[in-house]
Amino acid sequence: MAITLTKNAADHVRHYLEKEPGLGLRVGVKRTGCSGWAYVVELADEVTDSDCVYEDQGLKIVVAENALEIIDGTEVDFVSAGLNRNFVFKNPNAGAECGCGESFSVATDAAVE
Repeated sequence: MAITLTKNAADHVRHYLEKEPGLGLRVGVKRTGCSGWAYVVELADEVTDSDCVYEDQGLKIVVAENALEIIDGTEVDFVSAGLNRNFVFKNPNAGAECGCGESFSVATDAAVE
């Protein structure tokens, strides 16, 4: 599988890459919140030996190998609703989200360091 971007997400990332130097988008997870995991999104400035690199819509998507089990197959979207603008994740591995939508759980609770 892979990590993919919607057109809105790709356009948003391209906009940021015009302003900030970077190789592409880094997507990962960290332990936090009431459900266990939260997404981490930032511009990728390097690729390490422990990273997996995907390409979608002409953009590189960098994922740490140890996060891949949790987010493999995820589609990243960028949504504007009123004054709110944020990335939205359609993750086939996510089991449940907390009430505030800031964290999620997965059926297999892999160890990500």
